[in-house]
Amino acid sequence: MPILEMKVPSPGESISEVEIATWLVSDGDYVEKDQAIAEVDSDKATLELPAEAAGIITLKAEEGDAVAVGEVCCLIDTDAEKPADFVPAGTASAPAPAPVAPAPAPAPAPVPSAPKSESHAAGHPSPAARKLMADNGLPAGSVAGSGRDGRVLKQDVVAAMAAGFDAGAAAAWGGSREVRREKMSMLRRKVAERLVGVKNETAMLTTFNEVDMKPVMDLRNKYKNEFKEHHGVGLGFMSFFTKAVTTAIQQYPAVNAMIDGKEMVIPEYADIGIAVSSPKGLMVPVVRNAETMGLAEIEAEIKRLALRARDGLLTVDEMSGGTFTITNGGVFGSMLSTPIINPPQSAILGMHNIVERPVAVNGQVEIRPIMYVALSYDHRIIDGKESVGFLYTIKEMIEHPERMLFTGKQPAEVLLGL
Repeated sequence: MPILEMKVPSPGESISEVEIATWLVSDGDYVEKDQAIAEVDSDKATLELPAEAAGIITLKAEEGDAVAVGEVCCLIDTDAEKPADFVPAGTASAPAPAPVAPAPAPAPAPVPSAPKSESHAAGHPSPAARKLMADNGLPAGSVAGSGRDGRVLKQDVVAAMAAGFDAGAAAAWGGSREVRREKMSMLRRKVAERLVGVKNETAMLTTFNEVDMKPVMDLRNKYKNEFKEHHGVGLGFMSFFTKAVTTAIQQYPAVNAMIDGKEMVIPEYADIGIAVSSPKGLMVPVVRNAETMGLAEIEAEIKRLALRARDGLLTVDEMSGGTFTITNGGVFGSMLSTPIINPPQSAILGMHNIVERPVAVNGQVEIRPIMYVALSYDHRIIDGKESVGFLYTIKEMIEHPERMLFTGKQPAEVLLGL
């Protein structure tokens, strides 16, 4: 009988192996062509592995195994016939028979209890789903599974989190002295390795400043409804900072550079990485050629990438090749931090929360919405003068948004593209 050997495809350049995060099917299951059969972790992203043909699957690797690119991970018997009761994993119809269980009314007491305990046993989360639930404080049984026999898959947890949870549903501390060990994903291990490498291999230094957000907030409040109606996307602060960064890079190109051996590589473009939170952790998708974009284009691209990160759909290409990174810890309440450079880049801008503070304005004390900003940079190629000048330029452009235009004399409508 013809047996198809499914080999692990290459997720991207320089990736030699992946880790089987979770199998979405079981050994001996029938699968359809292009059906997602596994989630695999590389050192850059989590990807779904689709079936290359329809048939009965035989798994050749366990969850948590590291499999080299090009190595066989499963076999598919392409001669096998589709079972009459076959239901693809992940469809809503799989759990549908559950309500039928109470239908046989002859034995009301035993019948409801048996299926209930059986469904609990069958609805165990996959390792990836279990870790995601633990990281977000979601108790067992709080997420309905859509996998085979009610198995809770990672996408079930992501969908449940997107829909929102009752804070009171989280499990409380029980006074237990038990500990739990979980293997770090390949992505997390690689991130840890790179972060330690940055601290050891670069002359990292951080400089700070404060930004009066009132001008941008006033501009946003005045035009946000018109902006959304005109462009179909909301107006946030990240687009202003991205625009300010690309303009400041023109004045201080070394901030956009990187070291390659004995040379300094200075891109003539600005590919800005935007750190976004995802169920898998912090991801940094890249906005390509941000220097050519207007605020609406930047907002639309950030929204697209953030949604893909939330749904676990970011590709390696979408997270590779950035020249500068912006991270916003303020959305989590951070007042001040020293962000770590994202290698091989040489600088990163950290945004923080906006707090009303008393400041001196024209000799008078006023309450203004202030944000602290931080620029971490590699002192090997970026001098203090450049780093301070770069950060001060961003401050000036946020406090005077009209300066983001080359002429500096156009009305706000031109900046917003209205």
